[in-house]
Amino acid sequence: MSLFGPETDDASGGLGSAGPVPGRRSRRERIGWTAVAIAVVIGLVFALLPSPYVIQQPGPVFDTLGTTEVDGEDVPLITIPDEETFPTEGTLDLLTVSAVGRPGATPGWLDVAAAWFDPRRAVVPVETLFPPGLSEEDRDAQNTAQMVDSQQDAIAAALVELGYDFPRDVVVQSVAEGAPAEGVLEEGDVILGVDGTEVHSVDELRDALREHGTDTPAQLAVRRDGETVQLEATPEAIEGQAVLGVGVRMHYEFPIDVEIRLDDVGGPSAGMMFALGIVDKLTPGAMNGGENVAGTGTIDSDGSVGPIGGIRQKLWGAEGEGADWFLAPEANCDEVVGHVPDGLEVFAVSTLDDARSVVEAIGEGGDLSSFARCEG
Repeated sequence: MSLFGPETDDASGGLGSAGPVPGRRSRRERIGWTAVAIAVVIGLVFALLPSPYVIQQPGPVFDTLGTTEVDGEDVPLITIPDEETFPTEGTLDLLTVSAVGRPGATPGWLDVAAAWFDPRRAVVPVETLFPPGLSEEDRDAQNTAQMVDSQQDAIAAALVELGYDFPRDVVVQSVAEGAPAEGVLEEGDVILGVDGTEVHSVDELRDALREHGTDTPAQLAVRRDGETVQLEATPEAIEGQAVLGVGVRMHYEFPIDVEIRLDDVGGPSAGMMFALGIVDKLTPGAMNGGENVAGTGTIDSDGSVGPIGGIRQKLWGAEGEGADWFLAPEANCDEVVGHVPDGLEVFAVSTLDDARSVVEAIGEGGDLSSFARCEG
């Protein structure tokens, strides 16, 4: 018996408080490790649960001057069969964005967390890419229709850029109930002009209505059943735009045959690069001088370049494909600044003529300092 207190199991045989028994854990340690294990299990379960997000990332890249696979065969992406075409060099790449996930099969929280920290990817709510109430089949049909329209607009823009003259009709597809155009315009009408200004594209129609405003009736020149009639309707303001409340679509009668082949790609964002590819093939010399140029942007038949979605992923797609130069719609510049991959030089363009001038200057090795950039 010790004179100083209870005997201990201290392995050293010294005096003091009892130490842990070799091979056994204290109650506090067991509780701690159990809590850690429970937290890990909860974390894993949570990470594997589906999230309300989808992930956007760089998709396939296509060279408008090159070939694409159709039904197992490599065919030129752009073919102009009955006209003299000229050799091209380098690339004029169009970019795409792929989505990881869809309604009912969204990525888990672990994948979402990883994407947050990857500059090449973006996390967006699933309803942004898959609107509620729209079936996957309807969505695919819309994207396909947009791609077909963008190809037609690209052909028109390229031919206008090259000086061809041909009919470009703004055709009424639908009239919204209660809209200013209800009872005035009809399906199949061709809108020829607004207040004496001719319109040959959707952008020109928008510009003419914006110029007119919403206070007085606009004078509309319309071709209906082969005859020109004069009508009037007062535009209304919706989201800051003067509108008539009609859906329109372009109809062209091209003077030459241009074929664009690209399967399994939807949306309108390839229009500008299609147009540049057509111009390059129809003009002597390699427009880009053999350089690798990438870009994106919608196109109207008058050559106006419009904004697109997924610009940051497309920048990384261009970088991954080895492009040195990138053409971005001016309207997307706020999304470009601060997100340009190293080694990629980005120019801001608002028209096909802007884009062509930049590419030709690149091809000639000229001074590029005067061209617009995306700046903060």
